[in-house]
Amino acid sequence: MSAQSPDTQSSRMIIIVLFAGALSVLLAMGLRNSLGLFLKPMTMDLGWGRETFSLALAVQNLLWGAFQPFASAAADKWGPGRIIALGGILYAGGLVIMANSLTPGAFYISAGLMLGMAQSASALGIILGVVGRVMPPEKRSWGLGIVTAAGGVGQFSVVPLGQVLIGAYGWSLAFLYLAAFGFVIVCCAIMIGQSAKIAPVASTSVESAGNLKDAIREAAGHRGYLLLTTGFFVCGFHVAFIAVHLPAYLSDLGMPEETGALALTLIGVFNVIGSYSAGVLGGKWRKKNLLSWLYISRALVFIWFILTPVSTTTVIVFASLLGLLWLSTVPLTSGLVAQIFGTRYMGTLFAFVFFSHQIGSFLGVWLGGYLFDLYGTYMPIWWAGVALGFAAALLHWPINDKTVVRIQPAQ
Repeated sequence: MSAQSPDTQSSRMIIIVLFAGALSVLLAMGLRNSLGLFLKPMTMDLGWGRETFSLALAVQNLLWGAFQPFASAAADKWGPGRIIALGGILYAGGLVIMANSLTPGAFYISAGLMLGMAQSASALGIILGVVGRVMPPEKRSWGLGIVTAAGGVGQFSVVPLGQVLIGAYGWSLAFLYLAAFGFVIVCCAIMIGQSAKIAPVASTSVESAGNLKDAIREAAGHRGYLLLTTGFFVCGFHVAFIAVHLPAYLSDLGMPEETGALALTLIGVFNVIGSYSAGVLGGKWRKKNLLSWLYISRALVFIWFILTPVSTTTVIVFASLLGLLWLSTVPLTSGLVAQIFGTRYMGTLFAFVFFSHQIGSFLGVWLGGYLFDLYGTYMPIWWAGVALGFAAALLHWPINDKTVVRIQPAQ
């Protein structure tokens, strides 16, 4: 038997990194997006207000973003396998504690702190950095689209499972069963850690900054990077509000409890199509322009849903359209970072952009619960989402997406 050529072996390792990374994202994002199903049964059982539940998940989103730069920098320095494995362990432990949380404090520690750290170590931010480094430039946007689409697969597979578990066993046991997925993430981490050592770092036409400190300083002074970072705030605001509060919103309007799970599932199904398509289109057309049109489309879909009487049909149409736009922003946004600054420090630079996304997530989740408890309606948040969608479109259009030209010192 002849030995494998280096090219064949490296290609095989790239496929393993892509597969294991996509599976980690599938599970991490699927678990995260199923948490909104627990809002009504948990708060009603424990006598909490919706703001209590919402604040815990808002803290989760904020800490996810706050820890992301550190998790990505640690992965750049010590390898992604260890960091992703830690994320899986934190996920499993956090869900176990959530199952036994009878006080808001315990829920804040588990759902907020532990799951926030788990997401930073095992979900999109860190995986996109790994995949972006090993994928060849001509297939990088496609690879990022595949990983992002995996988050949608997780949504339409884990969310229905969560609804079934809640209906059959109650919210506490449902958390315990879902905790098993944390250990599957650890297995993915082992595969990524071993394969990433063998898979070569892809070549790039962009010369990277000399060190991490220089890369951060350079990005902080780049107007396009700052606009991209500000615009990504809106994406976080939209998706976190919908993921956590849409099931309760529909239930409040008299729809069956299963309708919320159906909506999140459909968002996940169509997110696969949207994210993959965005990755493909991002390799052909200017990513910044595609982002502007995506945010305009979100605002228009929100307006239609707000003004249309709610029925099963309108929920299906809304969820399908929103799914196409759900995480389509991610491969385009992360791809812009790689396009402008190169892939060497892509994970860390995207992590700072992602922190802005998570600040938006924090506000979308928390304000949703706070304003509902205050006014008894979600309408103020819906209209805020519309306004922010148009604002994000305006922010992305003037981004300078040309690659940074660096003058190399004379030899």
